Amino acid sequence: MEQPQARPSSSSAGGKPQDSGVLTREDFDGGPVSIDEVDTGLFLGNLTAATHMETLRSFKITHILTLDSVPLPQHILEASFLTTKYIQIADMPREDILQHLEGCVDFISTALAQQGNVLVHCYFGVSRSSSTVIAYMMKRHNLDFLPAYELVKSKRRFVQPNAGFVSQLKLFRRMGCKIDPNCQRYKIHRLRLAGEQMRKAKILPQSFHSVVRPDPDITRENPEPIVFRCRRCRRVLASKSHVLEHKPRDRAPQEKEAPGQDQPENAIAPNAPMLEQLAERLRQSSLGSPGHEATNANQCRSILFVEPIAWMHRIMLNTQGRLYCPKCEQKLGNFSWINACKCPCGETMTPAFYLIPSKVELSKAVQNVQTTV
Repeated sequence: MEQPQARPSSSSAGGKPQDSGVLTREDFDGGPVSIDEVDTGLFLGNLTAATHMETLRSFKITHILTLDSVPLPQHILEASFLTTKYIQIADMPREDILQHLEGCVDFISTALAQQGNVLVHCYFGVSRSSSTVIAYMMKRHNLDFLPAYELVKSKRRFVQPNAGFVSQLKLFRRMGCKIDPNCQRYKIHRLRLAGEQMRKAKILPQSFHSVVRPDPDITRENPEPIVFRCRRCRRVLASKSHVLEHKPRDRAPQEKEAPGQDQPENAIAPNAPMLEQLAERLRQSSLGSPGHEATNANQCRSILFVEPIAWMHRIMLNTQGRLYCPKCEQKLGNFSWINACKCPCGETMTPAFYLIPSKVELSKAVQNVQTTV
């Protein structure tokens, strides 16, 4: 795994003092120049290659894409023949490289379309930069992850994205090499990143506020026709698109939870008759598309896992708690940003926001979309 070697420096290349503790790229030890051409005009290399002016001129580099903890030295950034792009990211499996892939691929594509030569680099040219080049090759040549990885590795033997980046690259391909905010796997990816932030800061950072969906009970144009309501007061709680589907995992009848295993407060025990009735109602309901019933017939309905929604009280300020109806205050379920919730079917979800099926009802038509709080 790459280890950034930038360290605090007391002076810049020009001899001007810098504030203590400010990371610079004037002093590093990235080893000898290492650069390989992966595709026509597309080069993958290390930091040394990106900061060696003779190398840049020799390979006629016109664009540099940097994925590192610290930007390039100022004299490189100010070079008149270079166009640069900097992505601040560490080589850690939990880092969100996925959010940057589309922009990086566009930067590479634009550079090559202008008949330029582009160098993509991180510190050693092993994980972060190779992930970006693999993403470009997947889109450019319509490849799945493994063929694209093998193609890049055949050009540069050091290539090895970390495990987290590999998962994100596969998701990037699944979404068609672009960000699809409606893709369920992407929603779960973003929720997990938000959960990591909640674990650290105990509050949801503003950059993740978008994972909390708007309240479907508030008047808006073209509301979804299929909603879940509070069974007691019929307040709209969630739309079909808020549900995070999962397939049941078969478990042996004698299997029991291990003592002390983490679960959200008041985890739900199976209630077969009620759950079976709800599941049957859901299967019989058309959810807006001709093939929906066939597609979702095997989805578990023992617990309704949903995205976080704006009516859920104080979810941005607490790591876990209970969910109450915002109108009648009936308890509807629980949430946890940091602990896994295990469904009676055996599947787990982290983070978990779930509604108890017996507390809600499915409605085929939105009759009252005005706010009823």
